Amino acid sequence: MLTVRAPAKVNLALEVLGKRADGYHEIRSIIQTIDLCDTLEFAPADELRFDCTAEALRGPDNLVVRAVRLLAEAVGVKPAARILLRKRIPWGMGLGGGSSDAAACLIGLNRLWRLDRSIGQLVELGLHLGSDVPFFLYGGTCLVEGRGERVIPIPESPQEWIVLAFPAAADMPGKTKRMYEALRPADFSDGGRTQAVQRRLVDGGPVRPDMLVNAFEKAARELFAGLSDVWREFEKISGGRVHLCGSGPALFSLQATEAAAETVAGRLRSQGIEAVAVSLLGRKDAVPEQGTAGGRP
Repeated sequence: MLTVRAPAKVNLALEVLGKRADGYHEIRSIIQTIDLCDTLEFAPADELRFDCTAEALRGPDNLVVRAVRLLAEAVGVKPAARILLRKRIPWGMGLGGGSSDAAACLIGLNRLWRLDRSIGQLVELGLHLGSDVPFFLYGGTCLVEGRGERVIPIPESPQEWIVLAFPAAADMPGKTKRMYEALRPADFSDGGRTQAVQRRLVDGGPVRPDMLVNAFEKAARELFAGLSDVWREFEKISGGRVHLCGSGPALFSLQATEAAAETVAGRLRSQGIEAVAVSLLGRKDAVPEQGTAGGRP
């Protein structure tokens, strides 16, 4: 059996530069994998047999199923494998779990089916599944541009710990589309703050919390009921800046040490807010090397 981890992510910076002629939005972002991971288990089979530990995600629209069929069609093979998705990343929270699962599926099947496709070839396919999928084929810390197709690995953040908080938000169908539609001209920017974060990392320095940016923060406060209350409580408990994960509604704060992160997460939980302390995940741990089984579960 082949096991591949699928890590979640946070956006250390996420700017929307404007709307493109093709209808997509141009972004510039620094994305970082974190040690909160789903796992996918692969085994040979005579047909596609997909299961998931989260019953709500077992249907044919799961990005893992779509990834299987897309890759099989692209290379001209039968879409046959037994795949079990063990779900740990909360979905619908802006952590990229579905996209990460799809990327891990492409990596796993590339090995199981012995296709020997390059990361570049997998990236081309991944973009058909979601804008974050190409990033998860690289992992670690990356500058991501365009609508997600340009992924440039950069020096990894020296910071190690963050706290994630998961507000009790109602499911929002078509969330990403609605979040983009909620953006106003004042939410667009020139990408300069993302470039400042990139320069900081290239120079080897820690990213200050005040450097982080997310174009969706105003829209998220408006669209997710109760989010502002959780946000205020998180900032009060952490004593610092709190930021949105992707398109939300999950929130995160940078912490200097594991002890500090665990303390903040514990205090949030004592206030009835689901929270967890996790470490940042470097590239070598986020994406398995060719020929390996895919890291620890």
